[in-house]
Amino acid sequence: MTRILSLQMHDLRFPTSKFLDGSDAMNPDPDYSAAYVILRTDHPEGIEGHGFTFTIGRGNELCIAAIEAFRPFVEGQSLEGIVSEMARFWKLLAGDSQLRWVGPEKGVIHLALAAVINAIWDLWAKVAGKPLWKLLADLSPEQMVSLIDFRHIQDALTPREACEILTKLQPTRGEREAQLLREGYPAYTTSAGWLGYSDDKLRQLCRQGIAQGWDAFKIKVGREIEEDRRRCAIMRQEIGADRRLMIDANQVWEVDQAIEWVKALREFDPWWIEEPLSPDDILGHARVARGVRPIRVATGEHAHNRVMFKQFLQADALDVVQVDACRLGGLNEVLAVLLLAAKFNKPVCPHAGGVGLCELVQHISMIDFIAISGKLEQSMVEYAGHLHEHFIDPVRIERGRYRVPQMPGYSAQMKPQSIADNVWHAER
Repeated sequence: MTRILSLQMHDLRFPTSKFLDGSDAMNPDPDYSAAYVILRTDHPEGIEGHGFTFTIGRGNELCIAAIEAFRPFVEGQSLEGIVSEMARFWKLLAGDSQLRWVGPEKGVIHLALAAVINAIWDLWAKVAGKPLWKLLADLSPEQMVSLIDFRHIQDALTPREACEILTKLQPTRGEREAQLLREGYPAYTTSAGWLGYSDDKLRQLCRQGIAQGWDAFKIKVGREIEEDRRRCAIMRQEIGADRRLMIDANQVWEVDQAIEWVKALREFDPWWIEEPLSPDDILGHARVARGVRPIRVATGEHAHNRVMFKQFLQADALDVVQVDACRLGGLNEVLAVLLLAAKFNKPVCPHAGGVGLCELVQHISMIDFIAISGKLEQSMVEYAGHLHEHFIDPVRIERGRYRVPQMPGYSAQMKPQSIADNVWHAER
């Protein structure tokens, strides 16, 4: 039996604003940050669980304080007891009668929940001796369904329907696993198109991306329409007509403005428009989707919980599901959204523009392909080329594809020196 002895937290911040890495129309100067959790255990090999939630600087300390609120639920618990009733444990944390008043299931408390739950999954996979995607791939449909809290989504997806989706693909899981090991998982790069980059840097990074084998590029838009047209023209000129170009407005438009702005950029053949509106405006997204199709609407990185995704899908308000490994309440809730997306036949392209998000979401997309959707045609994982050097098991990209991680765990563990060097102090 493995018992969790302590929950430790670190407020980690990286100065990405220095070079405008991560800059967009909503967030001009982000400092990629992580509210980081370590679960110390009595495992004879000293195995620990590592997890985090992602922020962009100020406010990270609020996530740390919220994580502290979960300490009594975790310390002293056995890993085996938690994972034997994982949905019950998740519901215990997400549905605590007093903590719900500062949620419920959204905001800082839900971000903190993600950090704790992600650390539990990292610990489970390490103790099992498997990378997370493989741990999930080896579960039966019934076991996977038992991980999920289906409250508030059963009008769209019942446990029985979820089990049927998983059972249908179970006999061919091995074929898709072998395909991933041979070919990797398709990705797109965000690293060329940050809004703060100069035209020369945009050109240079597009050319570097092509040389590295990328065939899908994303560019930030939304500050000024003629500037967007100029920058999109540069990217399209550099990457050619056959590669995918995605545009991302990071929530800055109104509904009618979004429709007109996307139409003004249509000549550059965008594969999708990402986050055109407030992430809470489900009906507005539905209007935009109707107004700009066949250009796809992609959103979800700021969707608070599985209930929002349910409504986006029921309203036909998105074409691409962009789960975030830390915005939702950890992997259990992510699995619910993957199954909803499969039910509604929508591709999943996770958000990964942040420290450590690439490391996490590669596992999410791989288990989606192996066990849930079984599809790759329109699915991609985002890649941002920042801060991977801080991780014990960083992502590996070859010719625009994620290579399958092999190290046990959720790929969440940072190097001790990176933790020590990037702890934030208020006096800074």
